[in-house]
Amino acid sequence: MKSLWSDQDAARHPSPLALRAYTSRLLGADRTLVLHGGGNTSVKLRERNVLGDEDDVLFVKGSGWDLATIEAAGFTPLRLDYLVRLSKLARLSDPEMVNELQSQRLRASAPSPSVESILHAILPYRYVDHTHADAVLAITNTGDGRSRIEDLYGDDAVIVPYVMPGFDLAKLCAAEFPRQRNARTAGMILMGHGVFSFADSARESYERMIALVDRAERYLKRSKAWSLPRPRPRTAAALLRVDIARLRREISRHAGSAMILQTRQSAAALAFCRRDDVATLATQGPATPDHSIRTKRIAMIGRDVEAYAREYRRYFGRHAKSSAAEKIMLDPAPRVVLDAELGLCAAGRSAKDAAIALEIYEHTIDVILRSSALGGYRALSARDVFDVEYWDLEQAKLALAGRPPELAGEVALVTGAASGIGRACVSALLARGAAVVGLDLKDSVTQLEQRPDFHGVVCDVTSAAAVEDALEQAVRRFGGLDVLILNAGIFPAGTPLAEADLNAWRALMALNVDANVALLKLAHPLLQAAPAGGRVVVVGSKNVAAPGVGAAAYSASKAALTQLARVAALEWGKDAIRVNVVHPDAVFDTGLWTEQVLRARAASYGLSVDQYKTRNLLHAEISSRDVATLVCTLCGPAFSRTTGAQVPIDGGNDRVI
Repeated sequence: MKSLWSDQDAARHPSPLALRAYTSRLLGADRTLVLHGGGNTSVKLRERNVLGDEDDVLFVKGSGWDLATIEAAGFTPLRLDYLVRLSKLARLSDPEMVNELQSQRLRASAPSPSVESILHAILPYRYVDHTHADAVLAITNTGDGRSRIEDLYGDDAVIVPYVMPGFDLAKLCAAEFPRQRNARTAGMILMGHGVFSFADSARESYERMIALVDRAERYLKRSKAWSLPRPRPRTAAALLRVDIARLRREISRHAGSAMILQTRQSAAALAFCRRDDVATLATQGPATPDHSIRTKRIAMIGRDVEAYAREYRRYFGRHAKSSAAEKIMLDPAPRVVLDAELGLCAAGRSAKDAAIALEIYEHTIDVILRSSALGGYRALSARDVFDVEYWDLEQAKLALAGRPPELAGEVALVTGAASGIGRACVSALLARGAAVVGLDLKDSVTQLEQRPDFHGVVCDVTSAAAVEDALEQAVRRFGGLDVLILNAGIFPAGTPLAEADLNAWRALMALNVDANVALLKLAHPLLQAAPAGGRVVVVGSKNVAAPGVGAAAYSASKAALTQLARVAALEWGKDAIRVNVVHPDAVFDTGLWTEQVLRARAASYGLSVDQYKTRNLLHAEISSRDVATLVCTLCGPAFSRTTGAQVPIDGGNDRVI
């Protein structure tokens, strides 16, 4: 492991707190050190308060900040002396500790402080760094991990046995650190947890961390436990989307709500899932308690979720009689699933949670394999895993999270997503908590949203192969399909029926009708597997009820699409799939309506542009956002008993009424 320190970059961070943020980002840049909010850093400073008094202040990484991107504002200032005094108490429950930490914040707007704040406070160094280095965990998580760590670090590191994070760990470190510390001490190893380094300068503390981890990596190399076998590339897997969607439905059923399921069929993931001893390796537990919180109920071998749930019920029936044990009965679903064909699968309440669990377990696989090469992987005990998963502080976080958005954990697919109504639907669905896959011919669809719950696919929906590939991507990315928005279509220039071009007619029908038939057919088994029932919303047109002169092809195509939706509603009700239609009119904020076209159309009616836009009974302008709001509402609980409906959104049209 190499230091990323740059004198030139460091010079741009002259204050101690700015340097603290800089070296924290250096640590966060290496995913083998910290993942997704893991790890902690701090700096102790002396600051003058508004009364002119000087206080000793601990700035510690705040909750919700990631070391990879942290700024100075991400560190919470706490009264240092008070935290040191807390460490001397005989007992302090973790909820009490959190309350005390919150009360000692010196900036009201600061984030909640780390639960390891007291531990940072008691270490007698200005800068403290803490990571969950994969290389160190691979050594600690073995049967003889303690002796290996002692041989590796000798007097250079204080070694502390595993204790759950919180006050008890801080108390133990407060006792062990002065007892073991000597002139050579450069770090502290928490067995099964991670590594601490410290110094009076930001650079030295950071580079001590790098040196400690580098020693672990070199040890693994010497022990022939560093270079993992390189799995042979495998041929492309068969189409798995229906199997994945059905697995997601079962996981969601046991979790009590819809879940996102991300899958990885890489050669490394499949090789691990297909090991003869995978059941022994995977079911031991996580590499570190921080990982347990993200990947609780770490693995299930095979796809029998019901058997997995029964096993957990047996375990907690034997080992616990508590409210926490009762809570797991409400959510016995796994968060990580290992399957010989599906590969590595990770579930979460959101796409972000699932992605975090997936990446953490990919690192866990490396730790497991390296520990195995050292003589055998040994994880936290089942009791320790349970204690972390159902820690009072974690339950408090869940309680504070409040009610999730109405479409949380669900997956939506929108065609014609790059602009207009489709673009507005993407935004509205994301705002309501859904993970969204957007399809469009335009390359811009891939950059529509830079967030983990959106996936844009360049796709010609008239190509069955392209649509099948897009659905496969959607399911492997998010686990299934709950909501399908059929929006893609074209509105050609007005042409009198007597002058109709049959080739143009067929091309329009191919996109506006035939493509939707093919997509509905391919999507049906996925919608059948939707945990809360599938939903389809078709974007029709006012022209179905009130066709316009020169719009024969468009009006006929939208009428055919509406009839298709009605038949689907009739046929798919038994599958708990709802199919409804919206009929917009005069939605002028789309690519079809340029200022030039608007002026020309308004002039033909003898109206101004503003008058033309509001020429409906309500004198209201209709926007893409208005249509998207209606589409989302039809997908939500308010219309859970409605199918086969056609809802206009046109401000009131006398011809339609």
